[in-house]
Amino acid sequence: MADQEQTPEETAEAAEATPAPTLSAKEQRAAKRHAEASKRPSRTPEERQAERLQERARKARLRRTRRLKEREARKAEPKTAPPAAVEHVHGRKKVRQGVVVSDKADKTITVRIDAARRHRRYEKVVRSTSTLHAHDEANEAHEGDTVRVEESRPLSRTKRWKLVEVLERAR
Repeated sequence: MADQEQTPEETAEAAEATPAPTLSAKEQRAAKRHAEASKRPSRTPEERQAERLQERARKARLRRTRRLKEREARKAEPKTAPPAAVEHVHGRKKVRQGVVVSDKADKTITVRIDAARRHRRYEKVVRSTSTLHAHDEANEAHEGDTVRVEESRPLSRTKRWKLVEVLERAR
């Protein structure tokens, strides 16, 4: 029997009978990819480039339709005004509300602006403070007062704000 040649059916049966080496999941995927790649006819670089261009054109069409839908949806939704606390529309001056921490300088107050916002990823409330110098022409604001200040042209090296009104007097 060793001298006789085996038929293709017999070799297939013999291959099934011998245990195949166990492959890891990664190796199995690679073997499957290799088998699929060998089934496909080989393509020239020009054919591959043509396929790439077709795929890019298809994706561009999808993007175009999605953007048109988004634009129409934006037109349909009602216009809402930005919040009054942080107003930043082109042509309008920024307005901030804060507490006066110092009024020692003549016609100048130092205002502490407190901000609490939720962290985008961790959802924790993050508190931050910033100080700014504001022009107070009549020296009407005093330490501890809650005031509203408005953006202005540079008045000195550090002063870029001016006092609009004193909202609440300190006790």
